[in-house]
Amino acid sequence: MLPNDMRAVREKMKKTIFGLLFFSLIIGMGFAILYPLIKLAPVVFNNLEDLGNPDVIWVPEQFSTVSFQAAMRLAFGNGMPILQSVGFAAVIAFIQIFVSAIAGYSLGRVDFWGKHLVLFLVILTFVVPPQSLLISQYLSFKHFDMMGIMTAMNGGTIDLLNKPYTLYLIALFGFGVKQSMFVFIFRQFFKGLPKELEEAAYIDGCSFYKTYFRVGLPNAVPAIMTVAILAFVWNYGDTYYTGYFHPDGPYLSLKLATTFAPANVNHILYAIRTWYDVPGATTFAFDAAKQAAAFIYLLPLLMIYFVVQKRIVENFEQSGIVG
Repeated sequence: MLPNDMRAVREKMKKTIFGLLFFSLIIGMGFAILYPLIKLAPVVFNNLEDLGNPDVIWVPEQFSTVSFQAAMRLAFGNGMPILQSVGFAAVIAFIQIFVSAIAGYSLGRVDFWGKHLVLFLVILTFVVPPQSLLISQYLSFKHFDMMGIMTAMNGGTIDLLNKPYTLYLIALFGFGVKQSMFVFIFRQFFKGLPKELEEAAYIDGCSFYKTYFRVGLPNAVPAIMTVAILAFVWNYGDTYYTGYFHPDGPYLSLKLATTFAPANVNHILYAIRTWYDVPGATTFAFDAAKQAAAFIYLLPLLMIYFVVQKRIVENFEQSGIVG
């Protein structure tokens, strides 16, 4: 065999081996990610009286949707908690996009005194655990008084804790869930835009804000979509800010945590036995209803992923997170 042919054979073998290793890695990672969902299916679709049967592992002997019925009745009711949680996450995501985008544009495109200090504080806010800021944030909203205006008008401070608009104010002030990261994403994206776009806008007579809305935002669609996805997912599943600043709100993450708390096991089992005539229901039935509720809880996130999954990787690459 000629040297050139040998070289071609070796290159082909290298590509084949690399491809096999690459696909093996992808399949292994995919299985590790999907395994919880795969493990979930035979539990939530199983007959409640067959749960715990060592002969039933992956394929239920009798398919049943009682777990979903119990989960809907216990935690979701007529479906309003899901709609309320989705609406809350969408509104908070919109506020975070609006605030983070203009902050990122200012840090990425405007030269002002203290710019690097502000950027350092933004990164520091992301690095510092939110629990270390909890006491100061809690007291600030417990005795809310912006620059003494409230005391001058009402003679005292205002208690903003456990109010419907408290979480919106936190996002508006730039302290929402991972909001400093969103500012950094927009900053990285706007920093990479060509200066010629702004110069052309200024020549045409555009002001700073007009340039931002006419040139900056229309070109920031990848960053906006990236932040929108992350903000919606993280706010939809948030229990930290919702638990401390609006614990009585209609948030599904909190409702599931309280409904399926260990203290409610006997109550839920009694309800399942009574509602669905399952006298042999055990703690396995409680776990099945809890996992069915978790599956229903994930449906909005899964729907969003399947709708936008084709552009997720592309948007991450263009938004400044990598590279």
